[in-house]
Amino acid sequence: MINKRIDQASKLRSELEHLDALDRQELADLWIKQFKHPPPKGTKRGLLERAEAYRLQAKRYGKLKPELRRRLIAIAKGSSDTNRQSSRVPKPGLGIGTKLIREWHGKTHEVLITDNGFVWNGETYGSLSAIAFAITRAKWSGPRFFGTDK
Repeated sequence: MINKRIDQASKLRSELEHLDALDRQELADLWIKQFKHPPPKGTKRGLLERAEAYRLQAKRYGKLKPELRRRLIAIAKGSSDTNRQSSRVPKPGLGIGTKLIREWHGKTHEVLITDNGFVWNGETYGSLSAIAFAITRAKWSGPRFFGTDK
């Protein structure tokens, strides 16, 4: 099961990296395929890439849950969500199979969450902080280093 997830993540990463090789017109064609209309005039390449990257990830892992999507749209519009006690967007769960990616000094580090702990460079660690230390040789909060504490 873990190997299948790693293979899927590896395939997705390769598809995402392939976006760099596409020219703007190819990205615009993908936009048209996704949204059924051309991108707005003046849309920058970066937005076209991110839209396609989101589509690829949503295809592989599923789209946002409707409740979260509604709340994000409300936040983007600047309205307060009066049906909820808090206007904060819920923190995504870090379940088994979640892959954390962090770039440090030009090198990309990937950590896979398993039922036995955290796998980095083929070794299993008991905490993200232990991995952060192994990468940086400095005492870091692992969740802070990988951006999961927000």
